[in-house]
Amino acid sequence: MAMDGYRGFLGLLVSALLVGFLSVLFTLIWVLHYREGLGWNGGALEFNWHPVLAVTGFVFIQGIAIIVYRLPWTWKCSKFLMKSIHAGLNAVAAVLVIISVVAVFDYHSAQSIPHMYSLHSWVGLTVVILYVLQLLLGFFIFLLPWAPLSLRALAMPVHVYSGLLLFGTVIATVLMGVTEKLFFVLKNPSYHSFPPEGVFTNTLGLLILVFGGLVFWIVTRPQWKRPKEPESTLLQSSMEGAIAISSGNSGDKSDSELNSEAAARKRNFGLDEAGQRSTM
Repeated sequence: MAMDGYRGFLGLLVSALLVGFLSVLFTLIWVLHYREGLGWNGGALEFNWHPVLAVTGFVFIQGIAIIVYRLPWTWKCSKFLMKSIHAGLNAVAAVLVIISVVAVFDYHSAQSIPHMYSLHSWVGLTVVILYVLQLLLGFFIFLLPWAPLSLRALAMPVHVYSGLLLFGTVIATVLMGVTEKLFFVLKNPSYHSFPPEGVFTNTLGLLILVFGGLVFWIVTRPQWKRPKEPESTLLQSSMEGAIAISSGNSGDKSDSELNSEAAARKRNFGLDEAGQRSTM
């Protein structure tokens, strides 16, 4: 099936992949060049895993998982295969972000820094928990075969909305975290004096924001939506058939009740008339 505006879709898709890849690359350059690298020793090098894994998993891979259904060359693939790819990408993103959270808690514990005191940490941990919950519910409702079609139809709008809401919240949380980190580490020269690290990391933030905007644009265009799956059409037809049968049964029941009432009235009238004749 041909996609309307295929060239526009392809251009935006390539742009999104390029910007997302640059976001990951800029994050690596930031921690390797400006923040002294990566490690797992309870120090600052361990903390550096947090932005790397968060941007790679929670931003880039999650964004790909969101738009994977829009790829027109996958429309001939089975829906189960695409569901598996979608769930697999989100699972990888979840694993990476959980490791990034562990790195932060381990760093704070080693450095005797209080946990969960900033808005970034509050929103970040909340979105991680909701993301894992979204992944589990999606697995049990949409991927496993025993969920009824009526439940899938009811849960699908909520699943789509919550997925986009979580992705947008992730973008905002990452931008908060980047800004918070720069205020902590840029002392001499300070952040407000436009040091090279500050300018470079601000550019990283813009790349993440642009990537999020491109993903949102791609996924909200109705002409680029994957065609309806057969089970959705079957569900709609079965629901319409059930409504029609129910209406027909109600109509038949009403007619039979009316006929019964008319017959009863005739019998009563005949009895009354016979009683009057016998009395006369």
